[in-house]
Amino acid sequence: MPTRKEVLMRSANLLNDFAFKYVFGEDCKEANDALKSLLTVFLERKVNYVVVKNSEMVKDYSKMKSPRLDLLVEFDDRTTVDLEMQLRQTKDNLPIRFSYYLARLHGSQELEGKYYGELKETIVLVFFNVNLIDNHRMCNTFTLKNEDGLSFVKETEDRMKLRTIEMAKLDVNKPLEDMNEQEKMIYYFLNCHKGMDDSKIKAMIESDGVIQMLEKRVETISDDGWKKIIEDFRKLHENEERMERQLELEEAQKAKEEARKVLQEANKLKQEASKLKQEVNKLKQEADKKVEEADKKVERANKQVEDATKQTELETKRADVAEKQIQDMILRLSSTMDVKAMAILLNMSVDEIKKYI
Repeated sequence: MPTRKEVLMRSANLLNDFAFKYVFGEDCKEANDALKSLLTVFLERKVNYVVVKNSEMVKDYSKMKSPRLDLLVEFDDRTTVDLEMQLRQTKDNLPIRFSYYLARLHGSQELEGKYYGELKETIVLVFFNVNLIDNHRMCNTFTLKNEDGLSFVKETEDRMKLRTIEMAKLDVNKPLEDMNEQEKMIYYFLNCHKGMDDSKIKAMIESDGVIQMLEKRVETISDDGWKKIIEDFRKLHENEERMERQLELEEAQKAKEEARKVLQEANKLKQEASKLKQEVNKLKQEADKKVEEADKKVERANKQVEDATKQTELETKRADVAEKQIQDMILRLSSTMDVKAMAILLNMSVDEIKKYI
């Protein structure tokens, strides 16, 4: 039969983001002491005073869309730290998210009526269990630097820091005596659920002051308390999955509706194009008809011109014949008659008669 302590340790899981906030963020002395130890180890600075600004825990996760499970803490010098156990097992967008966290945290300071020199230090401290940074360091600190590594501001004046803890880089087979404080605490995080069944965990609980402080905090949570944490964690992530599925469904519905609208618009454009084509064909038919009618008119006009030309030629020819007849007659009469007599006979003027003589 396992002891109560073993049951607690096997139930504990500090990689659970909900449990992480509960263990280090609850408003009690044990949680505050454990938090100060964690910050001292991973920020590599002595932390004697810390206040959790968002220690409240959500009671009904079925109604929450995206509860914040980070810890926002403040030191006595007003340094602000955003602390989070990141459960995502993929690298997708993690650097972008962490950069956003830091910018959001630093930009949240009230500066109206103050000098920029009064801005307080802001630190984002994130634990995650994937290899993200291309080096062998488990703990990395990022600040504003140029391509050659030159800091934009003096180290003493740097107000923005991103501190990443890549727990996956820990060599879990490393002898306990060779581990530093950071490695020991990460090992405890990774294997806390094994409890006294793990030889390294057992040794640290028995001899390491920092781990003893964490263990003391873990032991303040009852069996029912751990069961509730596990159940709340399950509800939280079920709700997140439900919300994600709902979001995916809404996105799919939205995409479907947009596709339907695009199809309607395409059909409308198709109908308009068909109508326009019909109108164009109609105009073309009308134009062709008008061209045909015009061609017929031109043809008729040409025929009339041709007929008129022929008639003119005929009349001209007739006039020439009549003219020749008149000339011949005048010439014959001129041999026996004078001009006046011919004019009277032919009903012509004397001048007209003279033109033919």
